Formats: sequence, structure tokens, C-alpha cells
Amino acid sequence: MSNQYETVFILTPVLSDTQMKEAVQKFTGYLSEHGAEIIHTENWGLRKLAYPIQKKTTGFYNLLHFSAPGELIAKLETEYKRDERIIRFLTFRMDKYAVEYSDRKRLNKETAKKEA
Repeated sequence: MSNQYETVFILTPVLSDTQMKEAVQKFTGYLSEHGAEIIHTENWGLRKLAYPIQKKTTGFYNLLHFSAPGELIAKLETEYKRDERIIRFLTFRMDKYAVEYSDRKRLNKETAKKEA
């Protein structure tokens, strides 16, 4: 039985656009290789941090929504810690209400894009 998870990670702002995309590809690839199903990815772009981390005040935010067995999360977070491009990350298991909310929010965004 797989649970659904959301993980947000912040990449260091000194990366080029290509390097940032490579880092995101690395983690989506890692998840796929280990049996996770990627449901949705979002690049939130360069944003200001609430407080400086490693003397940096901005970072590239990325969100991954995926379905995976629970034991994969510890391995994923170890990969985050090993990658010097990641300055912060947070992963949490979504309950059924969070899944419904996320699906509804994504559907609203897609319909808004189509109407525009």
C-alpha cells in the first residue's frame, strides 16, 4: 500500500537554469527508479527566504507530489542531505483531505490556464 507524499525542497540560488532542472530531474528520477509514481511537479521559481540559510537570502523552490511506499522517504531524505545543491527540504504524508485539496487546487489552476 502506497501513501501520497508532498516534498518541497529549496535549491541554492547560484545554480543556472540548466543546473536547477538537472537537480529536479535527479530527484524525480530517483523516486521513479525506486517505485514511486510522480503525480505532479511544480517549479515555484526563485523566491526570498524567510531567513538566511548558508548566507543565502533566496532559493529555487520545487514541489513534488508522489505516491510511494513509506520506507522510500528516509532514503529520499538521505539523498537530499548528500546533495550540496539542496539547502532545505520538507516531506510529509498527505491524508485524504490534503490529497483532495491538492487535486482540487491543481484542477482549478489548469482550468484557469485553459480559459486564459
